Amino acid sequence: MIDRISSANVQSMLEVLRTYQSQATGNAGSTTEPAASKVGQPTFFDSVKNAIDKVNDADNKASALSEAYDRGEEVPLTEVVLSMQKASLAFEATLQVRNKVMKAYEEIMNMPV
Repeated sequence: MIDRISSANVQSMLEVLRTYQSQATGNAGSTTEPAASKVGQPTFFDSVKNAIDKVNDADNKASALSEAYDRGEEVPLTEVVLSMQKASLAFEATLQVRNKVMKAYEEIMNMPV
């Protein structure tokens, strides 16, 4: 089980995705966020960033509930435990998706042309 989701982990994951995206588009040195290809439609990077932000929000909520419980506020223990499990599960799922995407990308890059 994951102890805590830190912003450094989220930022690290975003940097890896930016690197792979820039390699795929041919901009090896660029780490700026790409513009949307069509007006009103988010890019792949935007979609991934939104998903990671939701995971980060779940962790922040779990941390806030845990701290509130530790301070003695009227927060049910079941709510604290459930929010921590939701955050952990969301992070694990995101990590597994990232691993699968990276593996698929590496397989595509290793295909003979």
